[in-house]
Amino acid sequence: VHKVVVDDAKTILADTVIVSTGASAKWLGLPSEQKYNGFGVSACAVCDGFFFKNQDVAIVGAGDTAAEEATYLAKLCNKVYMLVRRDEFRASKAMEKRVLNTPNIEIIYNSETQEILGDGKNVTGVRILNNKTQEESELAVSGFFVAIGHKPNTDIFKGWLDMDETGYIITKPDSTATKIEGVFVCGDAQDKIYRQAVTAAGTGCMAALEAERHLAEKEYA
Repeated sequence: VHKVVVDDAKTILADTVIVSTGASAKWLGLPSEQKYNGFGVSACAVCDGFFFKNQDVAIVGAGDTAAEEATYLAKLCNKVYMLVRRDEFRASKAMEKRVLNTPNIEIIYNSETQEILGDGKNVTGVRILNNKTQEESELAVSGFFVAIGHKPNTDIFKGWLDMDETGYIITKPDSTATKIEGVFVCGDAQDKIYRQAVTAAGTGCMAALEAERHLAEKEYA
């Protein structure tokens, strides 16, 4: 039997537990970023890119996720400004090559986002700083995408479940089962590759089926 404590107030005893705490996008921490979140600011190009079809957008990030999302946006948008903090990518050479070979992606190196500009309702631009020359400039965009990574919401399971170096819970091969019998995990708490609602729902179904089988084998069901 597993014991789950909710909000330090309620204790639940369960024969199986499914962890589905998900992951949270990392943000820049700008007040304007939160102000326009959902009104031009997004952390998911696949989710929201269509709303900016034939428009100019900016994306911040330099890793594989940013490169992949930039090339995805380039298929929909008129222009994609890719804001890279350093003078080089962190992405793989293959992903970097894809970005460099996409004509409507403009890479702006050594750039840091100072403020996301708007008219009070929607995003209208972004102010950036060249961290080498200290010069500021503005880009007119209607969308601003943040692609600097995700953090799985798994801190409460540290010391209990096996995790990789970034905090994603490790499951047994071809399974949602963890190292603890009767504890399963699904969605973005264990998936650092796809991170889509449909794949999370799929692993949720897998976890439910495995939990049911576990109960049946233990004659709980």
